[in-house]
Amino acid sequence: MILPIVAYGSPVLIKKAVTIPADYPGLSLLINDMFETMYNARGVGLAAPQVDLSIRLFIVDTAQLEHDEGDDDSDLPAENGIKQVFINPEMIDKTGKKYAYNEGCLSIPHIREDVTRPESIKIRYQDENFQIHEAEFSGFAARVIQHEYDHIEGILFTDHLSALKKQLIKKKLERISKGEVRTDYRMKFFNLKRR
Repeated sequence: MILPIVAYGSPVLIKKAVTIPADYPGLSLLINDMFETMYNARGVGLAAPQVDLSIRLFIVDTAQLEHDEGDDDSDLPAENGIKQVFINPEMIDKTGKKYAYNEGCLSIPHIREDVTRPESIKIRYQDENFQIHEAEFSGFAARVIQHEYDHIEGILFTDHLSALKKQLIKKKLERISKGEVRTDYRMKFFNLKRR
């Protein structure tokens, strides 16, 4: 089932998410729905807070970029992609040279800005069977994981921008939070509930 993606302005996006117990009800279905939602919106990552659930879960699929022949992703680093579920992740280390890359977010449509992040990470997480893994990622996969990890920490990519950049996109962000944005996917707007 395709879920609505929560838009900028919703409190769930700026709240630190809680740990998921092994008996969390309907987790497999939720993970499947998140993948379906992400693919429908043409994303490469999606965190549970983006579907209005403040739990420590996110999914990543950069492997799909290798198979999209029709898209021009020539600005993406060439590397093997990953398709992974991350439950209760814990960032262990961030290393390597920091570099800027033009990021976007399904919760903040039509806004892209350069965000500087380290090129490599080490992360501990549980998979969908709650088996513990510790792995290192670099390049584009590390960037997507850092972006999604930020979501479960209540951090948006816009939080990494300079004060000047934030000021320049302030009106666009306000329009998104008011529901004054068109997307090819379903969205849920917090401010529309209070009208």
